[in-house]
Amino acid sequence: MTPTTPAVGALLRTWRERRGISQLELAGRADSSSRHISFIETGRSRPSEEMVLRLADRLDVPVRERNALLLAAGYAPRYAQTALDDPSMETLREGIERLLTGYEPYPALVVDATYNVVAANQGIVMLLDGLPDHLLTPPLNAMRITLHPEGLAPKIRNLREWRGHLLAQMERQIALARSEPLRALYEEVSSYPVPERPGGGDGDGEPDEPVPYIALPLVIEHDGHMLSFVSSIATFNTPMDVTVAELAIETMLPADPATVKYLRSLGD
Repeated sequence: MTPTTPAVGALLRTWRERRGISQLELAGRADSSSRHISFIETGRSRPSEEMVLRLADRLDVPVRERNALLLAAGYAPRYAQTALDDPSMETLREGIERLLTGYEPYPALVVDATYNVVAANQGIVMLLDGLPDHLLTPPLNAMRITLHPEGLAPKIRNLREWRGHLLAQMERQIALARSEPLRALYEEVSSYPVPERPGGGDGDGEPDEPVPYIALPLVIEHDGHMLSFVSSIATFNTPMDVTVAELAIETMLPADPATVKYLRSLGD
Protein backbone atom coordinates (compact mmCIF):
# COMPACT_ATOMS: atom_id res chain seq x y z
CA MET A 1 0.00 0.00 0.00
CA THR A 2 1.44 3.36 -1.02
CA PRO A 3 1.14 6.53 1.12
CA THR A 4 -1.40 7.92 -1.37
CA THR A 5 -3.69 4.87 -1.16
CA PRO A 6 -6.85 5.64 0.87
CA ALA A 7 -7.13 3.58 4.04
CA VAL A 8 -9.53 0.69 3.78
CA GLY A 9 -11.66 2.15 6.57
CA ALA A 10 -12.27 5.37 4.69
CA LEU A 11 -13.15 3.45 1.53
CA LEU A 12 -15.56 1.20 3.38
CA ARG A 13 -17.20 4.21 5.03
CA THR A 14 -17.64 5.79 1.59
CA TRP A 15 -19.33 2.66 0.24
CA ARG A 16 -21.54 2.37 3.34
CA GLU A 17 -22.66 5.98 3.04
CA ARG A 18 -23.19 5.55 -0.69
CA ARG A 19 -25.52 2.64 0.06
CA GLY A 20 -27.33 4.73 2.67
CA ILE A 21 -27.02 2.31 5.60
CA SER A 22 -25.85 2.82 9.19
CA GLN A 23 -22.92 1.16 10.93
CA LEU A 24 -25.42 -0.79 13.03
CA GLU A 25 -27.24 -2.10 9.96
CA LEU A 26 -23.99 -3.07 8.25
CA ALA A 27 -22.84 -4.82 11.40
CA GLY A 28 -26.03 -6.88 11.44
CA ARG A 29 -25.59 -7.84 7.80
CA ALA A 30 -21.95 -8.82 8.34
CA ASP A 31 -22.47 -10.68 11.64
CA SER A 32 -20.28 -8.17 13.45
CA SER A 33 -20.77 -5.28 15.89
CA SER A 34 -21.25 -1.59 15.22
CA ARG A 35 -18.24 -0.97 17.50
CA HIS A 36 -16.03 -3.14 15.30
CA ILE A 37 -17.32 -1.46 12.13
CA SER A 38 -16.60 1.93 13.70
CA PHE A 39 -13.06 0.84 14.60
CA ILE A 40 -12.46 -0.36 11.04
CA GLU A 41 -13.75 2.86 9.49
CA THR A 42 -11.65 5.07 11.78
CA GLY A 43 -8.51 2.98 11.28
CA ARG A 44 -8.34 1.77 14.90
CA SER A 45 -8.75 -1.83 13.74
CA ARG A 46 -7.33 -3.57 10.68
CA PRO A 47 -9.94 -5.91 9.19
CA SER A 48 -9.01 -9.42 8.17
CA GLU A 49 -9.09 -10.35 4.51
CA GLU A 50 -12.27 -12.33 5.16
CA MET A 51 -13.92 -9.33 6.81
CA VAL A 52 -13.00 -7.02 3.93
CA LEU A 53 -14.60 -9.43 1.47
CA ARG A 54 -17.64 -9.95 3.70
CA LEU A 55 -18.24 -6.22 4.07
CA ALA A 56 -17.72 -5.70 0.35
CA ASP A 57 -20.31 -8.39 -0.35
CA ARG A 58 -22.86 -6.90 2.08
CA LEU A 59 -22.30 -3.46 0.56
CA ASP A 60 -22.63 -4.84 -2.98
CA VAL A 61 -19.26 -3.38 -3.96
CA PRO A 62 -18.35 -4.08 -7.61
CA VAL A 63 -15.71 -6.74 -8.13
CA ARG A 64 -13.16 -4.26 -9.49
CA GLU A 65 -13.52 -2.12 -6.35
CA ARG A 66 -13.22 -5.16 -4.08
CA ASN A 67 -9.66 -5.50 -5.32
CA ALA A 68 -9.08 -1.86 -4.37
CA LEU A 69 -10.40 -2.52 -0.86
CA LEU A 70 -8.10 -5.52 -0.45
CA LEU A 71 -5.10 -3.52 -1.60
CA ALA A 72 -5.96 -0.67 0.77
CA ALA A 73 -6.08 -3.19 3.63
CA GLY A 74 -2.69 -4.60 2.68
CA TYR A 75 -3.86 -7.80 1.00
CA ALA A 76 -3.34 -9.12 -2.51
CA PRO A 77 -6.16 -8.65 -5.06
CA ARG A 78 -8.53 -11.61 -5.13
CA TYR A 79 -10.09 -11.14 -8.57
CA ALA A 80 -8.22 -11.41 -11.87
CA GLN A 81 -8.96 -9.25 -14.91
CA THR A 82 -8.61 -11.48 -17.95
CA ALA A 83 -8.88 -10.18 -21.50
CA LEU A 84 -11.77 -11.66 -23.44
CA ASP A 85 -9.42 -12.86 -26.19
CA ASP A 86 -7.35 -14.84 -23.68
CA PRO A 87 -7.35 -18.61 -24.37
CA SER A 88 -8.80 -19.23 -20.91
CA MET A 89 -11.93 -17.31 -21.97
CA GLU A 90 -12.69 -19.58 -24.95
CA THR A 91 -15.59 -21.34 -23.23
CA LEU A 92 -17.12 -18.00 -22.25
CA ARG A 93 -16.73 -16.61 -25.77
CA GLU A 94 -18.31 -19.69 -27.31
CA GLY A 95 -21.18 -19.56 -24.87
CA ILE A 96 -21.86 -15.90 -25.61
CA GLU A 97 -21.74 -16.54 -29.34
CA ARG A 98 -24.22 -19.42 -29.07
CA LEU A 99 -26.55 -17.30 -26.95
CA LEU A 100 -26.51 -14.35 -29.35
CA THR A 101 -26.88 -16.51 -32.45
CA GLY A 102 -29.69 -18.49 -30.89
CA TYR A 103 -31.60 -15.27 -30.18
CA GLU A 104 -31.69 -14.27 -33.84
CA PRO A 105 -33.56 -12.79 -35.65
CA TYR A 106 -34.12 -10.62 -32.58
CA PRO A 107 -31.34 -8.15 -31.64
CA ALA A 108 -28.91 -8.97 -28.81
CA LEU A 109 -25.50 -7.71 -27.78
CA VAL A 110 -22.93 -7.83 -24.99
CA VAL A 111 -21.36 -4.66 -23.57
CA ASP A 112 -18.68 -3.94 -20.98
CA ALA A 113 -18.79 -1.51 -18.05
CA THR A 114 -18.61 1.55 -20.32
CA TYR A 115 -21.04 0.20 -22.93
CA ASN A 116 -18.40 -0.78 -25.45
CA VAL A 117 -19.84 -3.57 -27.61
CA VAL A 118 -17.85 -6.79 -27.26
CA ALA A 119 -20.26 -9.03 -29.21
CA ALA A 120 -23.47 -8.62 -31.22
CA ASN A 121 -25.72 -10.69 -33.44
CA GLN A 122 -27.22 -10.09 -36.88
CA GLY A 123 -30.30 -8.46 -35.35
CA ILE A 124 -28.09 -5.63 -34.09
CA VAL A 125 -26.22 -5.44 -37.39
CA MET A 126 -29.58 -4.91 -39.12
CA LEU A 127 -30.42 -1.94 -36.89
CA LEU A 128 -27.00 -0.36 -37.50
CA ASP A 129 -27.28 -0.56 -41.28
CA GLY A 130 -26.51 2.77 -42.91
CA LEU A 131 -24.85 4.47 -39.93
CA PRO A 132 -21.68 6.51 -40.64
CA ASP A 133 -18.31 4.82 -40.40
CA HIS A 134 -17.07 7.03 -37.56
CA LEU A 135 -19.73 5.54 -35.25
CA LEU A 136 -19.00 1.98 -36.36
CA THR A 137 -15.23 2.14 -35.92
CA PRO A 138 -14.14 -0.14 -33.04
CA PRO A 139 -14.61 0.07 -30.19
CA LEU A 140 -18.31 0.50 -30.91
CA ASN A 141 -20.13 2.15 -28.04
CA ALA A 142 -23.81 1.32 -27.57
CA MET A 143 -24.71 4.61 -25.86
CA ARG A 144 -22.87 6.69 -28.43
CA ILE A 145 -24.44 4.83 -31.35
CA THR A 146 -27.93 5.12 -29.86
CA LEU A 147 -27.92 8.79 -28.83
CA HIS A 148 -25.62 10.42 -31.39
CA PRO A 149 -27.55 12.68 -33.79
CA GLU A 150 -25.95 10.80 -36.70
CA GLY A 151 -26.63 7.42 -35.09
CA LEU A 152 -29.91 5.74 -34.25
CA ALA A 153 -31.39 8.79 -32.54
CA PRO A 154 -33.16 10.23 -35.63
CA LYS A 155 -34.84 6.85 -36.19
CA ILE A 156 -36.19 6.48 -32.65
CA ARG A 157 -39.82 7.58 -32.49
CA ASN A 158 -39.92 7.97 -28.70
CA LEU A 159 -36.44 9.43 -28.45
CA ARG A 160 -36.98 11.75 -25.51
CA GLU A 161 -38.42 8.95 -23.37
CA TRP A 162 -35.77 6.43 -24.43
CA ARG A 163 -32.97 8.95 -24.03
CA GLY A 164 -34.21 9.79 -20.53
CA HIS A 165 -34.31 6.09 -19.66
CA LEU A 166 -30.72 5.52 -20.84
CA LEU A 167 -29.32 8.58 -19.08
CA ALA A 168 -31.10 7.64 -15.84
CA GLN A 169 -29.64 4.15 -16.14
CA MET A 170 -26.14 5.60 -16.45
CA GLU A 171 -26.75 7.96 -13.52
CA ARG A 172 -27.68 5.00 -11.30
CA GLN A 173 -24.53 3.13 -12.35
CA ILE A 174 -22.34 6.16 -11.65
CA ALA A 175 -23.92 6.49 -8.21
CA LEU A 176 -23.24 2.83 -7.43
CA ALA A 177 -19.69 2.61 -8.74
CA ARG A 178 -16.71 4.93 -8.94
CA SER A 179 -16.11 5.07 -12.69
CA GLU A 180 -14.56 8.12 -14.27
CA PRO A 181 -14.73 6.58 -17.80
CA LEU A 182 -18.47 6.03 -17.35
CA ARG A 183 -18.93 9.56 -16.05
CA ALA A 184 -17.02 10.94 -19.05
CA LEU A 185 -19.23 8.93 -21.41
CA TYR A 186 -22.33 10.25 -19.64
CA GLU A 187 -21.14 13.84 -20.01
CA GLU A 188 -20.53 13.23 -23.71
CA VAL A 189 -23.80 11.55 -24.67
CA SER A 190 -25.99 13.76 -22.47
CA SER A 191 -24.65 16.79 -24.34
CA TYR A 192 -25.76 15.50 -27.73
CA PRO A 193 -28.55 17.60 -29.26
CA VAL A 194 -31.86 15.85 -29.76
CA PRO A 195 -32.24 15.65 -33.55
CA GLU A 196 -35.45 16.69 -35.24
CA ARG A 197 -37.39 14.12 -37.15
CA PRO A 198 -37.91 14.64 -40.89
CA GLY A 199 -40.98 16.81 -41.36
CA GLY A 200 -40.62 18.44 -37.95
CA GLY A 201 -40.84 17.34 -34.34
CA ASP A 202 -38.18 16.43 -31.84
CA GLY A 203 -38.27 12.65 -32.00
CA ASP A 204 -41.32 12.07 -29.83
CA GLY A 205 -44.11 10.03 -31.23
CA GLU A 206 -46.39 7.05 -30.83
CA PRO A 207 -47.00 4.02 -33.02
CA ASP A 208 -49.86 4.29 -35.49
CA GLU A 209 -51.90 1.85 -33.39
CA PRO A 210 -51.70 1.92 -29.57
CA VAL A 211 -50.07 -1.18 -28.04
CA PRO A 212 -50.41 -2.19 -24.35
CA TYR A 213 -46.66 -2.36 -23.65
CA ILE A 214 -45.42 -4.21 -20.56
CA ALA A 215 -42.47 -1.81 -20.21
CA LEU A 216 -41.08 1.30 -21.88
CA PRO A 217 -40.35 0.20 -25.46
CA LEU A 218 -37.72 1.29 -27.91
CA VAL A 219 -39.79 2.35 -30.93
CA ILE A 220 -37.53 2.64 -33.97
CA GLU A 221 -37.98 2.95 -37.72
CA HIS A 222 -36.16 0.53 -40.01
CA ASP A 223 -36.49 0.47 -43.77
CA GLY A 224 -39.96 1.99 -43.62
CA HIS A 225 -41.18 -0.32 -40.84
CA MET A 226 -41.97 0.65 -37.24
CA LEU A 227 -40.32 -1.78 -34.81
CA SER A 228 -40.92 -1.96 -31.06
CA PHE A 229 -38.64 -3.68 -28.55
CA VAL A 230 -38.53 -4.17 -24.79
CA SER A 231 -35.01 -4.40 -23.43
CA SER A 232 -33.80 -7.01 -20.93
CA ILE A 233 -30.32 -6.96 -19.35
CA ALA A 234 -28.59 -9.95 -17.74
CA THR A 235 -25.26 -10.26 -15.92
CA PHE A 236 -23.20 -13.23 -14.77
CA ASN A 237 -23.93 -14.68 -11.33
CA THR A 238 -21.14 -14.56 -8.69
CA PRO A 239 -18.32 -13.71 -11.13
CA MET A 240 -14.72 -14.25 -10.00
CA ASP A 241 -13.12 -12.14 -12.73
CA VAL A 242 -13.36 -8.36 -13.19
CA THR A 243 -13.90 -8.62 -16.94
CA VAL A 244 -16.74 -11.11 -16.57
CA ALA A 245 -18.32 -9.16 -13.72
CA GLU A 246 -18.58 -6.07 -15.91
CA LEU A 247 -20.21 -7.77 -18.90
CA ALA A 248 -23.93 -7.24 -19.55
CA ILE A 249 -26.04 -9.14 -22.08
CA GLU A 250 -28.86 -7.04 -23.53
CA THR A 251 -31.63 -8.74 -25.46
CA MET A 252 -34.33 -6.87 -27.36
CA LEU A 253 -37.70 -8.63 -27.06
CA PRO A 254 -40.25 -7.76 -29.78
CA ALA A 255 -43.04 -5.78 -28.14
CA ASP A 256 -45.77 -6.31 -30.73
CA PRO A 257 -46.84 -8.87 -33.36
CA ALA A 258 -45.86 -6.60 -36.26
CA THR A 259 -42.24 -6.52 -35.10
CA VAL A 260 -42.17 -10.31 -34.74
CA LYS A 261 -43.60 -10.78 -38.22
CA TYR A 262 -41.16 -8.36 -39.85
CA LEU A 263 -38.04 -9.79 -38.20
CA ARG A 264 -39.00 -13.34 -39.02
CA SER A 265 -39.62 -12.37 -42.64
CA LEU A 266 -36.00 -11.21 -42.94
CA GLY A 267 -34.81 -14.77 -42.42
CA ASP A 268 -37.18 -16.31 -44.96
